[in-house]
Amino acid sequence: MLLGATFLAVGLWAWAEKGVLANLSSITDLGGFDPVWLFIVVGGVMFVLGFAGCIGALRENTTLLKFFSVFLGLIFFLELTAGILAFVFKDWIKDQLNFFINNNVKAYRDDIDLQNLIDFAQEYWSCCGAHGPDDWNLNIYFNCTEPNPSRERCGVPFSCCVKDPAEDVINTQCGYDVRLKLELDRQKYIYTKGCVGQFEKWLQDNLIIVAGIFVGVALLQIFGICLAQNLVSDVKAVKANW
Repeated sequence: MLLGATFLAVGLWAWAEKGVLANLSSITDLGGFDPVWLFIVVGGVMFVLGFAGCIGALRENTTLLKFFSVFLGLIFFLELTAGILAFVFKDWIKDQLNFFINNNVKAYRDDIDLQNLIDFAQEYWSCCGAHGPDDWNLNIYFNCTEPNPSRERCGVPFSCCVKDPAEDVINTQCGYDVRLKLELDRQKYIYTKGCVGQFEKWLQDNLIIVAGIFVGVALLQIFGICLAQNLVSDVKAVKANW
């Protein structure tokens, strides 16, 4: 419950800093994904679940315990459904991931949180764009059209650059004009593989760890549901003896 409240507070603070709370209509202005939503949604769900489970157990309130159990069961069902659909419709999921990344490439400069998220993903998976560096043509600052006055024209963000171990300070201009070079020359300076393929490869390489995390979370959820239902039964049994 406290962790959920912390996540929620961080999300609301981030929105306050960006002026979203002062103008709620600006939530829809961002063309891409706002990472703050993760804090808001995850924090809200955790807080509600934690509150219902904690207070329900302390006060032996069967209504709150049933709410906790049903809510947790619903989340488990949604996770299970999402996992099955992701396995069955792998190609569709891949297309949606490609669309999602390209949509956020367009909005790269619109939101600092989104920008940091994309930079982190490209650095972590050593990738650039959804399918490759040329996906950055979708962004008005990086596209290669002649009328584009931006200094970043025909370039890529610094997070696409191959890191030099000798550099202590990040060169944020390392991607300038790099897409004017030939394909073989690009490989010396930037990552040329797309993030969709790199993410897929990462999943395959870490399949056991990822599967283990999902199974562990699922078992904890089932355990929580069983405990809540068991406590509800005990409370009802005690009340029946009255």
